[in-house]
Amino acid sequence: MSLDAIAPSLLEADEPAPVIARNADGVSPFFLACDHYGRAIPRALGDLGLDDNERRRHIAYDLGIAGVAEAVSDALGAHLVAQRYSRLVIDCNRPPAAASSIPPVSEATAIPGNQGLTPRAAQQRRAHVFAPYHHAIAEALDRRAQLRRPTLLVSLHSFTPVYLGVARPWHVGTLYNRDSRLPRLMLRELRADATLTVGDNQPYAVSDLTDYTIPVHGEARGLINTGIEIRQDLIAEEAGQRRWAERLVRVLRKLEAELLA
Repeated sequence: MSLDAIAPSLLEADEPAPVIARNADGVSPFFLACDHYGRAIPRALGDLGLDDNERRRHIAYDLGIAGVAEAVSDALGAHLVAQRYSRLVIDCNRPPAAASSIPPVSEATAIPGNQGLTPRAAQQRRAHVFAPYHHAIAEALDRRAQLRRPTLLVSLHSFTPVYLGVARPWHVGTLYNRDSRLPRLMLRELRADATLTVGDNQPYAVSDLTDYTIPVHGEARGLINTGIEIRQDLIAEEAGQRRWAERLVRVLRKLEAELLA
């Protein structure tokens, strides 16, 4: 039985689909995923009990990463698949069984609309937000495999400069689980700039229990992959997004030949 049969539609007919695709016909070997791109909330869920200031914070989405992801996609001609709806509706980079998949609390903020959810309500969010997004990624990667196109998976994120009162010194971090080939090369290139503090699996490390996109779409397929985290204060404005996109494009272009050799 499909998820749709279990859970009636969460999104009304006039609401946008969860998936945003960009440069789907791009020829770059890099394939970009952006799990926390948007902060939309389906009309049926109201405001999840949060005021506008809370819904604009990092708890709702990865601030600044949308502009970076779009610019990198356009510059490289790389297919980008991004999620339009807020991570507070359902976090598309968490296994559905994880407690943080639909967080009742994010950082120190209680999310009233996520308290005491029934299994049916949780399944509804999975069916109509989480599943379409990951289906779109899987379908795109299947198509690339059928065409025998090389694919290097890059999952783009941003992180808050201060979390639970603790400042984070890194400007950028490369993330990985079992496969560190691309992250190690990224570290080498980014650390060549002495002005940058670059995290090695910081501020987060990828694992099967806490992450979904890299383990499922990258590692399970044997794809070279990395997560990239950029500190949000550096990309809060368009100029910073442009600078960081240009930096990532320079590094990825340099590494492309090395990775595909």
